[in-house]
Amino acid sequence: MHTALHVSHTRVSPYLDGILLPETIAVTAGLEQALDGAGLVFLVVPSQAVRMVARRCAPLLAPDACVLLCSKGIERETGLLMSEVAGQELQGRPLAVLSGPSFAAEVAAGKPAAVTVAISAQPGGGLHASRRLGVRLETALDRPSFRIHLSGDPIGVEIAGAMKNVIAIACGIAAGMDLGANLRAALITRGLAEMRRLTVAAGGHPETATGLAGIGDLVLTCSDPQSRNYSLGHSLGSGQNQGSMLAEGAVNAGAVAAMAQRHGLDLPVCRFVDGALRHPAGIREALETLLAS
Repeated sequence: MHTALHVSHTRVSPYLDGILLPETIAVTAGLEQALDGAGLVFLVVPSQAVRMVARRCAPLLAPDACVLLCSKGIERETGLLMSEVAGQELQGRPLAVLSGPSFAAEVAAGKPAAVTVAISAQPGGGLHASRRLGVRLETALDRPSFRIHLSGDPIGVEIAGAMKNVIAIACGIAAGMDLGANLRAALITRGLAEMRRLTVAAGGHPETATGLAGIGDLVLTCSDPQSRNYSLGHSLGSGQNQGSMLAEGAVNAGAVAAMAQRHGLDLPVCRFVDGALRHPAGIREALETLLAS
């Protein structure tokens, strides 16, 4: 509550580099107030909190309220994607997935971005309901500086969203060890191949990996210190160990490795990151093993 009151008073979000929030945005810590009469709800919470928050939201949502899921990851206990988790809790309400490439502070500052909104067949309405939902979301969100690209592949978009954070940690580790831009390019390339393999194995579309939600978000997250995952990797690689272990890549590295194992896949870059997070002291040897593979 203190944080919400502080933001409401100062109009400054701690996550947006000092950008002032417009007076038209109300700040509250209460779900009931936030959801009252809402037709479009953005669910933006850490991946492992999606089930709990969605469950709390469900009885408060209007019957036709659309939930736009912005969380990236895989539920550790079940191995489910975020849309599957939310779908179990939201009682058949329209659901879509928002993915990058975008940094929130740049969007808030009005800098141009193009993002992906993925929509699957909607309960009780099929393809026509999905198209109507796509038009509804485009109308609500598309702006000259914030362009919406629709996708019918939530599986691929969500796997890309989970994996790009893990691969960004690998790139950050390499940067923290001062191993150069060549290695970063190699890790992005290998990571993209791993992303495509897991997407296809899970039933997604291979072309998603080469689109905005795939390589677009991957390059962004792997190349800029604005990324918490890249920054965490850099901290690990430089031996500082001061990065936030709440970065989604740290939370989801094990879940990505477990999903790959269920599909009979070996993903060396993701496996390296999972091991590095578990055993930071052995990062150099683990990276040498990865590079030799």
